Parts: sequence; C-alpha cells; structure tokens
Amino acid sequence: MGPSSGFVARIDFLGTGNAFSPPGRMHALALLDSTVLVDAPPTVLVQLRRAGVSPADIEHLLFTHWHADHTFGFPFLLLERQHVSDPDATKTLGVHLRPGGRDILDVLCRTGFPGSLDAALDERANWSESESGELAGTDWSYERFPVCHTPETDPHGYELVHSSGFRLLHCGDSGPCDEIEQRAANAIEAVNLVAGVLDRRIERYKSQTYRSERARQVVPLGAQQAEDDSRVPAYDGSEVLSAGNLVRVKRFQMNP
Repeated sequence: MGPSSGFVARIDFLGTGNAFSPPGRMHALALLDSTVLVDAPPTVLVQLRRAGVSPADIEHLLFTHWHADHTFGFPFLLLERQHVSDPDATKTLGVHLRPGGRDILDVLCRTGFPGSLDAALDERANWSESESGELAGTDWSYERFPVCHTPETDPHGYELVHSSGFRLLHCGDSGPCDEIEQRAANAIEAVNLVAGVLDRRIERYKSQTYRSERARQVVPLGAQQAEDDSRVPAYDGSEVLSAGNLVRVKRFQMNP
C-alpha cells in the first residue's frame, strides 16, 4: 500500500468496530494516503501491520475525542516507532488534538510505559492544537469542528480536503448533529460512526439478555454443585460466570 498522487485520494478503513469489539470488526480506524491516521485505537499496530503500513510512515495523527477505543493505542504507536520502525528518530509524528489533549496523552503514556516514553513525547511528536491547517508533507488540509457525543471526551470531527478537491467528513462517534448536516452538503464522503445507532443496538442487546433459573434464584454455583451439575449447561462461550452465579447471555452481533 502506498500514498496517493496529488490527483487521487486513497482512504482505507482499517476498522469499523467500536468499544465492544463486535466479532470480525476491529476498532474504528481511518488511514488517508497511508500517512494520516484518524485516532489511535488499542489495536492500531495490528491494524497497520495487516494493511502493510509501517508505523514509521505515519506522518500525522488526528484525535476526535478521548474515549479509550480511540486513544489507548497511542503509547504503543510511539513505543513501536521508538524501538522498531524508527529507532534513529528520523521522523516526527504530527499530533493534532484539542487544548489539554497532550496532558491526557502524557498521562496515558507515563502510566502505560513509565519512564520509557518521556523523551519521545518531547522529541518525537510535533504537537498542534490548531483548529485548522495543512498536514505538512501530505496532500491534505483539515478543519476541526464540534460534534455531539459524550461531552467529557471533548468530541470533534474533521473536514479533510485533498488537493484534488476530494472532501471527506470524519465525524468520530457523533450522533445526529446540525454541524454535520451543514457540512455534509459539501462533502463527497461522510464517515459517521453514529453513537445513536450504537445506543439503540446496545438496548437491543440488553433486551436479548436473560438469566437462567439458577441466576434468577441467586444460587451460587458451588452451593449445590454435586447434586445440580447435571442441570448446568456446558460452557460454550455464550455464558458469563460472575460472582458465583451462572448467567446466560444470548450471543450479540452488530450488523456491519
């Protein structure tokens, strides 16, 4: 996989999943021209390797918000570049984020790898809190805008414009939002993970969940194990054992 020319934009979706890791879908991750990432999920290194992209080739990283499924891969990305794909520190990663974002990522890195990434945070990353600008060395420019999601995560989307005129709207995990509606009219493609849809699917999941008779009676498994073993179904991956009770949960799969 290689970057595009200045005439054609390339966008790869390396994952379309969410925090619940639905079967067959990795965490949401968009890659532009093999050099620009939107967010850094916990599985970012695996996703890049599957796409044949070296972490060292990533020139810019844009964060949409601070939920773990969009940020927890950052320490791994920085660590890999430091020790594997760019040990000589020949490249700097442009990190684009909201004010206060560096403090969040600093804590994440220092907690995950104490003492290992202190220098990298200062010397291997170029931090930018600008709300718009050019992504140096690429054919892309961006403008960040507020969206509707968990307020505590400071959620924002990106309107990304390629030199060819192609316009991409990446809305992170936003639900319906006036800002998105207004910008979508000018976008050629819009990516919206739509938290509202996820919420409805979660509610459907909850409605499909049921407890076995043993769990409803709150009977610990060990209390009558000898006489009741024959009535306890074999564990097949669709059951959850919690606090000594057997709870059966119907398998849940989200549609792609």
